[in-house]
Amino acid sequence: MRLNEVVYTDAKPVDGYGPGFFRIGGEVYEGALVVLPTGIAPWGGYADPKTLLDAIGDLDVVFMGTGAEIAHIPAELRATLEEAGLGVEVMSSPTACRTYNVLLSEGRRVGLALLPV
Repeated sequence: MRLNEVVYTDAKPVDGYGPGFFRIGGEVYEGALVVLPTGIAPWGGYADPKTLLDAIGDLDVVFMGTGAEIAHIPAELRATLEEAGLGVEVMSSPTACRTYNVLLSEGRRVGLALLPV
């Protein structure tokens, strides 16, 4: 088996998560948040599309973590983001974190919008 060290350029990977928090790039953040190429910020949840819309030029897709289990996001939120040209993939927060890390390591233009588990 061949092991390769994963190197992240500018963005920070998700190192871990637990009840109410995420550890990103070695720092702990509590509550819902967005992880973008421009930085990490609190997120107002489904009622806050502006934070994601502001990053449209920096992203191709955002992985939306819905907490411990996968759930539907409001149709209006999905429509707003997709009409602006941003791809949206909905999954549980743990799955979103793993997927984000893999694509981030490939140099892809991805972001995360996470609700805590």
